[in-house]
Amino acid sequence: MGPAAGVNLGHAMAYTPTELDSPFARLGGEEPVRRLAESFYDQMEATEPELAKLHQLDAEGRVSRQSRDNFGLFLIEWLGGPRNFSATRGHPRLRMRHGRVPIGEGMRDAWLRSMGRALDEQGIVGDVRGFLDARFAEVANFLRNVP
Repeated sequence: MGPAAGVNLGHAMAYTPTELDSPFARLGGEEPVRRLAESFYDQMEATEPELAKLHQLDAEGRVSRQSRDNFGLFLIEWLGGPRNFSATRGHPRLRMRHGRVPIGEGMRDAWLRSMGRALDEQGIVGDVRGFLDARFAEVANFLRNVP
């Protein structure tokens, strides 16, 4: 299976972000990006329970508020918004932060399915969707650390 098995990458990558035309701006700013992060974890809990269990959970067994908030801050910055993640948490160092978690093709694909469902739920379409699908697939594949 390829790097994004089960993920639709059929969108053309016609969109090239700029500082003024960032994915953050196209998605509508901080609140829509935070909604995307929430939707991502809701989708994960509903459809990818093995992946959800790899995250810090709260007393009810849901992905913790801290995990959700940290991912929201990361997404805001990664998509071109304010750099509050780096200001409060330091450099993202994605491979280091995920090194304790075994990430193979199955977990990568579960992550991508969860994000795809969240993007669908949030109505993110068009060239920004094609860009995001491709970038999320690249990053998810980069984080694989087991064969």
